[in-house]
Amino acid sequence: MIDRASGVFPAVCPLDCPDTCGLLLHKENGKIVKVTGNPDHPETKGAICNKVRHMAERVHHPERLTHPMKRTGAKGSGRFVRITWDEALTEIAERFRNLSAEHGPDSILPYSFYGNMGVLNAEGMDRRFFGRLGASKLAYTICNSAGNAGWKYTMGFGGGSSPEDTLNAKLFIVWGGNIVSTSMHQAVLMEQARKRGAKIVVIDVHRNMTGRRADWFIPLHPGTDTALALGLMHVLFERGLTDEDFLRRYTVGSEEMREHAKTYTPEKVSRITGVPAEDVVRLAELYGETSPSHIHIGNGLQHHDNGGMAVRTIACLPALTGQWARGGGAMKSNGAYASLNDDALQRPDLRANPGVRTINMNALADALLTLEKKVRALFVFGSNPAVVAPDSARVREGLMREDLFTVVHELFLTDTAKYADILLPATSSFENTDLYTSYWHHYVHLQEPVIAPAGESKSNFELFSLLARAMGFEEEAFAEDEKTVIRAALDNPGNPYLGGVTLDRLEEERFVGLDMSPKNDYLERLTTPSGKIELYSEQLAAIGLPPLPTYVPLEEGFDGENRAERSGTYPLMFISPPNHNFLNSTFANVEKHRALEKEPTLQIHPFDARERGIEDGQTVEAFNARGVYPLKAVVTDLMLPGTVVSQGLWWPDGAGKLAGGKARRPRLAANALTSPRIADMGGGATFFSTAVEVRRLESGA
Repeated sequence: MIDRASGVFPAVCPLDCPDTCGLLLHKENGKIVKVTGNPDHPETKGAICNKVRHMAERVHHPERLTHPMKRTGAKGSGRFVRITWDEALTEIAERFRNLSAEHGPDSILPYSFYGNMGVLNAEGMDRRFFGRLGASKLAYTICNSAGNAGWKYTMGFGGGSSPEDTLNAKLFIVWGGNIVSTSMHQAVLMEQARKRGAKIVVIDVHRNMTGRRADWFIPLHPGTDTALALGLMHVLFERGLTDEDFLRRYTVGSEEMREHAKTYTPEKVSRITGVPAEDVVRLAELYGETSPSHIHIGNGLQHHDNGGMAVRTIACLPALTGQWARGGGAMKSNGAYASLNDDALQRPDLRANPGVRTINMNALADALLTLEKKVRALFVFGSNPAVVAPDSARVREGLMREDLFTVVHELFLTDTAKYADILLPATSSFENTDLYTSYWHHYVHLQEPVIAPAGESKSNFELFSLLARAMGFEEEAFAEDEKTVIRAALDNPGNPYLGGVTLDRLEEERFVGLDMSPKNDYLERLTTPSGKIELYSEQLAAIGLPPLPTYVPLEEGFDGENRAERSGTYPLMFISPPNHNFLNSTFANVEKHRALEKEPTLQIHPFDARERGIEDGQTVEAFNARGVYPLKAVVTDLMLPGTVVSQGLWWPDGAGKLAGGKARRPRLAANALTSPRIADMGGGATFFSTAVEVRRLESGA
C-alpha cells in the first residue's frame, strides 16, 4: 500500500533471475531515489547486482509509456496517437469478437514470458482471460524447459540441492553457467566454499567471468556436454569410483549404464569435446574421490538440439558417486519446492476449448508466416520477441503483416512495441501487488505497491480483468482482487514444502521461508515412475528417445570429431549468452547500462581471426542463411577455436544512442542468426546450436 510519500519500503526484485533478492526502496516525495539490498533477507543478505541497484532509473525512465496509443504510421515506424483506455479496450474487444466469429478464437495468440516474475502478472489473470476466450495456447519454452525435462527424466521432482548445502562442498563444479553474472549469491556461496577448502571447476564453452574465477577451467566445444559427462562415467565405472550400495538402493539401470559407458572412452570423448583425454580422466578421478561434491547446472548447455539429454546425463553423475547421501548433489532449478496451486491461479476450468492448438513460442516466426490456419491477432506482454525470439528477422517479417492485429502491453517503446496496432502502458513491479517465488532459494515474497502507477499504466492483472469485462465475461474469476488470488495460489495441499506460507504471514513479514523438513527424505520423494533415480528411462524409450544417456551431435554445427565433414559453408559455432549488465533485453535501453557494455562485440579466437584477416577492434559481420549481425571484433583465446561469442541482447532499433552520443545505426541483433528448431526434450530453444561464418567489413561499411 502506498501510505507515505517518503521513507524506506521493503520490496523484492522482479527480474527473471534465480536469486529473487530482498530489496529496500528509498522513496522521497513519491519517487524512488535509491534501491538497496535488504540486509535482513536470509539468503541475499543485502547484496544486490549493479542492474538492480540502478532499477530506479528504469522505473522512472523518461521514456516510460504513460497512456494507451493507436498506430498511425506504418508497422515498425513507431508512430502512434494517444487514445483513452475505454477506446483501447473497446477496439481490442471488438476485434477479438470479430476474429473469433470469422476465424475462430484460436486465431488469437498470447505471447508472453517473465519480464516480470510476479506470478499474478506473469501467469495469472492472463491465463484466465485467454482460456475463457478460447485463444491458442502458448508453450512457454524459451528458457529452461529442455533442461527441466531432462532433469525430471532422471530425478523426477524438480528441486535439487539447497543453496546452503553447497557451502559444504569440497568440489564445486559449475557446468554451463556464468553464475557471477546470473546468480551472484550462488557465486558468493561458491567463494565461501573455496575458503573452506573447496576446489572450483568451471566447464563451459567460454571462459566468462565465472570461468576466470575457477581453480580449473575446462573449455569444450558447444553441444558436447553429454559426451563429456559420459566420459566421466566411463572412468568412474572403470576405476571403481562408484558407490555400488547407493546405486543398488536408489537407482534403476546402473548395470545398463555401466555397459553403455564403456563406449565413451576418454580418447573418443576428447575427439568430440576438445577436452584432452588426460583431463577427462583427471576430472573423473577428482569427482569420484571428493565428497561432498556439488554440480551447479547452468542454463547455457540446455540451449542446444541435445540440451535436454545434456542435463539428464549430468544429473546422473551424483547418483554414480552417491553424492545425494554424502551431503552433495546437483542443482538445476529449485522452483518446484515453491510450487503453487496452478489450477486456482490460472483456472483452466474456464477454458472454452480444452483441445485447442498449442504453439511453441520458439516457433513464433513460423506461427506468424507459415501456419495453415493463420494467427490473426497477437497479444504481447512481458516479452520483446522482435529481439529475444529465435529467427528474429522472420519474426519481424511476421509482425509486418497488415492482416495481423497486434496489441503490446509494455513499459517502453521496445522493438516489438513499434509493430503494435494498439500499444498499452504497463506498470512496473513496484507499482503492483504480486507474489514472488524463487527458483534458487526457499523463500516466498509479497510485493505491494510502493509508488503510484506511471501515468495511466495498468498491471497485467488489471488489464485482463478489464478486458474480460469488455468482452462480456461474467465469471467471478475476473472480478477477484490480487489478494484473493494469492490466498488461493498458496493453498496447495500437494506441496508439503509450502506449508506455513500464508498471505497473513507475508503481509506481516514480507518474505516467508518454505518448510524444508520434507527434504530430509528427498530420495524417498522422487516422482519418477520407479520412484528412484532413473539412469535408464522407460519413459524416454516410449517416446523414441534413447533410454540411456546418449550423445547425439547437433543438427546444425559440429563437434570436434565431425567438424571437418560438417562445418561446410558456416564453419564457426555462434554462442550468444547474457552479458553482465543486461538481463536478456531488459536494461538495454538504460543509458548507464549501455555505457558499461559500450557496444555489441564478437569474441573470436586468434586462429579463426587470422584465417579471415580480422584484427582486434575491426567491424565484422557474423552471418548465415537466416541473417546478418554486425559487431566489433574482440580477438581473444577465451574459447576454443571454432567458437565465436557475442554477449547480450541489444535493442537494434530501440537502444537510442551510444554512451558517447553517436547514434546507433539500425541493425539486426543476435537472434537474427539463431534457429527456431526445437530441442530434444521439453520443446526447448536451440539458441546456441547456431553455425555462422564471420567476415571483415570494409571501413565505413
